[in-house]
Amino acid sequence: MPAVLCCCCSALRPRYKRLVDNIFPEDPKDGLVKADMEKLTFYAVSAPEKLDRIGSYLAERLSRDVVRHRSGYVLIAMEALDQLLMACHSQSIKPFVESFLHMVAKLLESGEPKLQVLGTNSFVKFANIEEDTPSYHRRYDFFVSRFSAMCHSCHSDPETRTEIRIAGIRGIQGVVRKTVNDELRATIWEPQHMDKIVPSLLFNMQKIEDVDSRIGPPPSPSTTDKEENPSVLAENCFRELLGRATFGNMNNAVRPVFAHLDHHKLWDPNEFAVHCFKIIMYSIQAQYSHHVIQEILGHLDACKKDSPRVRAGIIQVLLEAVAIAAKGSIGPTVLEVFNTLLKHLRLSVEFEANDLHGESVSSVSVNTGARDDEKIVQNAIIQTIGFFGSNLPDYQRSEIMMFIMGKVPVFGTSTHTLDISQLGDLGTRRIQIMLLRSLLMVTSGYKAKTIVTALPGSFLDPLLSPSLMEDYELRQLVLEVMHNLMDRHDNRAKLRGIRIIPDVADLKIKREKICRQDTSFMKKNGQQLYRHIYLGCKEEDNVQKNYELLYTSLALITIELANEEVVIDLIRLAIALQDSAVINEDNLPMFHRCGIMALVAAYLNFVSQMIAVPAFCQHVSKVIEIRTMEAPYFLPEHIFRDKCMLPKSLEKHDKNLYFLTNKIAESLGGSGYGIERLSVPYVPQVTDEDRLSRRKSIVDTVSIQVDILPNNVSSDDVVSNTEEITFEALKKAIDTNVMEEQEKEKRRLVIEKFQKAPFEEIAAQCESKANLLHDRLAQILELTIRPPPSPSGTLTITSGHTQYQSVPVYEMKFPDLCVY
Repeated sequence: MPAVLCCCCSALRPRYKRLVDNIFPEDPKDGLVKADMEKLTFYAVSAPEKLDRIGSYLAERLSRDVVRHRSGYVLIAMEALDQLLMACHSQSIKPFVESFLHMVAKLLESGEPKLQVLGTNSFVKFANIEEDTPSYHRRYDFFVSRFSAMCHSCHSDPETRTEIRIAGIRGIQGVVRKTVNDELRATIWEPQHMDKIVPSLLFNMQKIEDVDSRIGPPPSPSTTDKEENPSVLAENCFRELLGRATFGNMNNAVRPVFAHLDHHKLWDPNEFAVHCFKIIMYSIQAQYSHHVIQEILGHLDACKKDSPRVRAGIIQVLLEAVAIAAKGSIGPTVLEVFNTLLKHLRLSVEFEANDLHGESVSSVSVNTGARDDEKIVQNAIIQTIGFFGSNLPDYQRSEIMMFIMGKVPVFGTSTHTLDISQLGDLGTRRIQIMLLRSLLMVTSGYKAKTIVTALPGSFLDPLLSPSLMEDYELRQLVLEVMHNLMDRHDNRAKLRGIRIIPDVADLKIKREKICRQDTSFMKKNGQQLYRHIYLGCKEEDNVQKNYELLYTSLALITIELANEEVVIDLIRLAIALQDSAVINEDNLPMFHRCGIMALVAAYLNFVSQMIAVPAFCQHVSKVIEIRTMEAPYFLPEHIFRDKCMLPKSLEKHDKNLYFLTNKIAESLGGSGYGIERLSVPYVPQVTDEDRLSRRKSIVDTVSIQVDILPNNVSSDDVVSNTEEITFEALKKAIDTNVMEEQEKEKRRLVIEKFQKAPFEEIAAQCESKANLLHDRLAQILELTIRPPPSPSGTLTITSGHTQYQSVPVYEMKFPDLCVY
């Protein structure tokens, strides 16, 4: 009777339950009953409305088996669920999916690694199924949390630990694939999910990175490596995640990277950080690169008080990101990048200055190490600025050059935009050097068609200001920047090192005909360039490199910008430098005087061969030959050696050792050069730059004297007509300068008014002034102008009771009459 009741009860059970029960064998080792599974599948496809009930019943059985630790039946249930998922595609599958996900969650919650891996595999299969319509109410919060926890598995058995971590990574990959393509289901990109997913992937990438310690790019992994290596699998998943990121959720995917690197202190050393951001930059879409750069800059700002090595690590990561972004779209972040970097450069110099001022005897070694670390930061910033700037197009590079130049502080002025109030003199000098080094990096490789484009007046004036400072390193950097901008045909390498070149033709100098724009530039700015070269040669702290760079400057001007007029000016400048070394009004040491003489010899030898005037070349060669025999310290090959014998004085030397103006004039005059200006010695003009630059008074450098060689005096001898300087003379000169400045300001206002004011206003003002002048003239003179009695063109003027003689019209003078 009980058997009959059991059979009756079994017959009364719903069909779907009977079909589900039949797929489970008596012994789970026998596996799924395939014949009954085919029946269940056919039933589910034929009656899709029963899918949710089938799923619920399977979930019920699986939950019971999990609790009872019947792993065999659990495996059979999950296999059946997988087959049903793959076979059934209809609207009714949605409720079945909920039952399926519930069963997967049960497996993931279990403590058995095999069941966790089983649940993960089933979820990955489900993730690869494309549903006809998305289910917006379905959420994957639990799966994100659980898979992320599996990625951090700390199981005691290494193989099991690796297996669980791989399962967690594959689960995260499945969640990403299932959710990321649907724009309306964007919950996966929410910060609470990204804060779990991204660190889990980075954690697994980092573990293998620590073991491998690889420096170069990893080799292409095989299929087996991808499945068995958590690092490779996590990296692929990370790339896939970033590749699917869009404009709105890019930042949510990148910010957890910073948190992970901060938490695990991976900025120093920063190999793993660089590796991560290379993956990011190559994985995201090119138009979103500037978002990543902005995030790095923001994190750099947030870490401005961290240790120097941490900041240096972040800057090096920025360099790698910029190197990749510069090849594509960098967006509107160009000035922001440079502004942030320059701000941190100032902060680094400020920290270095504070360490220097605050060090005590007991903390000397500590502060020395901190200063060295700050120099690492500064070098990293300069390298980043230079690399970024060198990859910009020319029009953007010009803007960056102006931007950096506007940050360079100059003593006595407030035109710069960088706050140096906390730096002090030493810190200010340091920031000047750092900024000029940055500018040197940006200008490297810059090729402008005209010199006006490379050196506009708004850039040239502030650039030359540091060239007058009492710091030989600053002057060197200014000259090197100018060389980068002037050398448009890559001739600088051929001119490296100051020397007497036997045959300039062997250098194969590249040059083109001077264009009209370059000629105009030299007419406007030539005297300014000559003046800075002249004063730069007479600095007391010059070293050999200064003279080499000054020589290169003269040579580049000759190659790139010199016409006949400029050549004459450069020769005048060279002769003036020779005279200054002989007279020595600045009390320069003997080494510097001989260095100037050697510079003049090297340049005149170069320019004489460049213009190819035989008589000029002959004179220069003769002087160099005599110097080689009698005064080798006047030649660069000798004076710049370590142990060179110096003379005690230069006054007793024979004039044959010097380059003579009359000889040069004779040689150039025969070749058609205008030599009238050679008879007038070069004297630089005094400007405000000498007052603003922190150097010795210009009165000491360029005496207030005008040296003019009269026509009847031989130019073989140096003539010095020195005006006596008294208090009244100085006062008169100052008053005159003030009046000149006022006149310049008046002229500027008038020009500006005529350029900008409306025509009607200008016309009305001119008419009113004309009427006013007419009335004033009539009142003063009470003029009565009668027509001329004869066509001779004379007028009779009556003023009061006095009648003046007839005066020709063209001889009349009215001093108070102004014409507008």
